[in-house]
Amino acid sequence: MSRRQVVGVAGEIAVGERKLVFVDGRSIVLFNLDGTIYALDNACPHNGAALASGQLEGCLLRCPAHGLRFDVRSGAMAGAGGLSVTTFAVAIVDSKLVVSLDQPGAPLSQARPCGAAT
Repeated sequence: MSRRQVVGVAGEIAVGERKLVFVDGRSIVLFNLDGTIYALDNACPHNGAALASGQLEGCLLRCPAHGLRFDVRSGAMAGAGGLSVTTFAVAIVDSKLVVSLDQPGAPLSQARPCGAAT
């Protein structure tokens, strides 16, 4: 059984903005980076702090509790190794934003380094 949930409509999250949603008992933050929507678990893997209010620096999200930075596109902590935040695939289906919980943490498309030119 597919675990996909409609969480909004295409175009409702402006570039650089975010939206907090609740899906299947999980708190998930959606981010619009340069027109692409990414979804992350709202809990920092270090100590569970809510990431939704963290400062966004390009594609890096800073945890408001301890300052750890995570790449919104991959969930990986900035730098070598370290912790990572669970990510979720997002699709636009019939003009709706759909988050898939089928494979949390599944690798997303190859992301460029944060701040790299397109």
